[in-house]
Amino acid sequence: MNENCYQIIVRGNVQGVFFRKYTKIEANNLNIKGLVKNELDNSVYIEACGDGSKLKEFIEWCHHGPANASVEKVEVHEIPLKKFSSFDIVFY
Repeated sequence: MNENCYQIIVRGNVQGVFFRKYTKIEANNLNIKGLVKNELDNSVYIEACGDGSKLKEFIEWCHHGPANASVEKVEVHEIPLKKFSSFDIVFY
């Protein structure tokens, strides 16, 4: 398995629309491990690790998100491998 990790920052109307909840569902469906959290600048921050082809599918999903989201911009940066045991929503 070709495993990679990415930092994904999603901007737009992405808070208050259950973006984190649906990100976790999508990640679990694709066997992606990592975390998602809201940021103070109203963006959503994601760290996602998993199989390269599944990550590509996950990142494509992040470009539109759940039905009520309005994604304006997605920033994707490869990061060093991390060992997550699950995909979690992080609350402050």
